[in-house]
Amino acid sequence: MKTLPIALLLTATMSIAAPPVPKFTAQDLDTKIEIGYGLAIADVDGDGKPDILLADKKQFVWYRNPGKRGVAWEKFVLAENLTEHDNVCIAARDIDGSGKCSIAVGAEWNPGDTVNSGAVFYLIPPADRTQKWEAVKFPSVEPTTHRMKWVRRGNNEHAKPRYDLVVVPLHGRGNKNGEGEGVKVIAYQKPANPRDEWKSEVLSDDMHATHNLHVMPDPKKQPFEAILIGGKEGLTVGEAKAELGGFRHEIDHRKYSPPLKGMGELRAGWLSADKLFLATIEPMHGNELAIYPQTPLQPGTPGPERTVLDSTLEDGHALACGDVLGLGRDQIVVGWRAMQKKGAKVGIKMFVPDEQGEKWTQHLIDDNTMACEDLLLADLDGDGKLDIIAAGRATKNVKIYWNER
Repeated sequence: MKTLPIALLLTATMSIAAPPVPKFTAQDLDTKIEIGYGLAIADVDGDGKPDILLADKKQFVWYRNPGKRGVAWEKFVLAENLTEHDNVCIAARDIDGSGKCSIAVGAEWNPGDTVNSGAVFYLIPPADRTQKWEAVKFPSVEPTTHRMKWVRRGNNEHAKPRYDLVVVPLHGRGNKNGEGEGVKVIAYQKPANPRDEWKSEVLSDDMHATHNLHVMPDPKKQPFEAILIGGKEGLTVGEAKAELGGFRHEIDHRKYSPPLKGMGELRAGWLSADKLFLATIEPMHGNELAIYPQTPLQPGTPGPERTVLDSTLEDGHALACGDVLGLGRDQIVVGWRAMQKKGAKVGIKMFVPDEQGEKWTQHLIDDNTMACEDLLLADLDGDGKLDIIAAGRATKNVKIYWNER
């Protein structure tokens, strides 16, 4: 393991031009949320513009994209008060080619109860999608439902894309202090009538205390996607083929010296068409932003090189990779919420790599106005530039950071 000092900006005397300095204009989308557990980006109403969805404490809501900057986004409630405990996650994606997203949500958030907590619902839309949606509860799920994504697993019998709902709990059933049963990562297959039983299968159960997952197109251009799952013991990677198989433990934190403390957030980014890196926040709710060079979907070494870009995060909890600056290689955007240190600053940073991914330049995007619980990247206004969307827990806000590069 090595620790990399933050690189200084390239000077004008060097032959290689410095990358552009990121510039954003912030817009408050909502200043009265309760927690803002999770975000999703999808077209809810079929108007061709990406909308913003939020899992808040007791409500699941969406904000309609007005199509231009500086205009208020109208807020609509999808569902509310579904369970006794909090909501925790939301997944939204067009899974049937209709131009409108399907939505699933997770609730009954009680991480201390590893037996009876957790709930998963599929939301059935009304004719007018601005009205409340019908919530269909799954009869049986794993406890501590925590994260979920719609994942393409190939095609169905009619040669149409098949998308399953992949749900990742925080703990295994009956797990105490991170010990006991492994976390069962479950894929649910949507039936023709979503009120009927959803077939399910276990994709992975080799880790304890899994915190997040990342879904990405398979680099080999297959009709299925890859799933990366981070947790206590490191990283599990698998190809989400309809025929189950191929999931493996790729980065084992127990094989480092001293052993690392597990992964919280994780995302994959690209330095070039064939050069992949993994970005992580470590440990869960941790202080370190780390990167690992990866060969796409090939078994890793027992301890691939780990580089720490930042060790000053206070309760890191949000992460994204994307080419925000239009460099032809991805940057890392990281947010932290400082729940455990009273008076500590919160915010968002961006890290920009050089062409080889060896030196990374740090930029502060938000200085103490966003206690970041979650963040995403998306082109919200169709200008070809990725914007940042973030939800803040203690700051009780949702903000768009419009890309002005």
